[in-house]
Amino acid sequence: MPAFPRSTTTSHTAIRVPPALSLPVIETGFPRQLHPYWPRLQDRTKAWLLRKRLMPADKIEAYADGLCYTDLMAGYYIGAPDEVLQAIADYSAWFFVWDDRHDRDVIHGRPAAWRRLRTRLHAALDSPRDHLHHQDPLVAGFADSVGRLYSFLGRGWNARFAGHFHDVIEAYDTEFRNRTSGVVPTVDEYLELRRLTFAHWIWIDLLEPSAELELPVAVRRNPAFLRAALLCQDFAAWYNDLCSLPKEMAGDEFHNLGISLIHHEGMRIEEAVRELRRRVEGCVTEFLGAEQEVLRYAARLDDGTVRGAETASAVRVCVRNMRNWFSSVYWFHHESGRYRVDSWDDRSTPPYVNNEAAGEK
Repeated sequence: MPAFPRSTTTSHTAIRVPPALSLPVIETGFPRQLHPYWPRLQDRTKAWLLRKRLMPADKIEAYADGLCYTDLMAGYYIGAPDEVLQAIADYSAWFFVWDDRHDRDVIHGRPAAWRRLRTRLHAALDSPRDHLHHQDPLVAGFADSVGRLYSFLGRGWNARFAGHFHDVIEAYDTEFRNRTSGVVPTVDEYLELRRLTFAHWIWIDLLEPSAELELPVAVRRNPAFLRAALLCQDFAAWYNDLCSLPKEMAGDEFHNLGISLIHHEGMRIEEAVRELRRRVEGCVTEFLGAEQEVLRYAARLDDGTVRGAETASAVRVCVRNMRNWFSSVYWFHHESGRYRVDSWDDRSTPPYVNNEAAGEK
């Protein structure tokens, strides 16, 4: 059951977290929140997945609620206008479906299908209106969600978002080539690649439409703001690696910090888990310091002008939502059926995926 069905805040959860994955600092120091729009968000994202043919109706009915994709976004972008959160949630659900297609293309040896999809996504990112009715539902759904995201801020934000996601697509291509050729990236290579495959910059970009303001370059590049933003994303990526290690080892995946540590540093699985925990906990500690620096920076931005007040307010919203990412990601990994590999009939095949190469009629 969800930690807090249809509630906007909680300090208590019924979920039992395995000791190896438990982080008491998150459970006690990062109170969980949920955007009040969540119940409608859940229903509308499921309807969108069905309408865009991104998941079959039977899989949506059986698995969508339990996958908790909308819970993740509704726990992060608190305060976002409803239509912004809806666009983000639909885009996030698309991202999970894309990730699954990428994985199936690797597993079933479909390099030509992956190359076609990669090319089409690049094109749809630059011209979403031209791809709204593409034969591949994954391309059409991407065009729809990106086009909606482009409507909230200006051309500068749109170009930045597009540039960041072009990099994500290319990182997925690197991962595809690594997996199909048996390459396990070194720890340093993996850490660099992971910031792209996890789409750190995308989730950071989306703080701005949630705060209803495109931040000035000087703010985005402020060392404290940048450090806090990256720490919340590194936490999410590495905690995901910690939780998904059994799933990815079962599926012959090579892209996990734990797997790189085992393969290149000679660690046993228990040692790799401890090292992942150390890094994850370090993100939390460092974020607490960076968060205070960002709040002091926001106070300096509030210089008595209207623009200063608006910018300071947006920065405060952004850093609050960076904080929300810790609790939202943490509980997502213990509520979502995406990580319950021991309950699957086949540990290498998630029950909610479509194994066919869609869009190749």
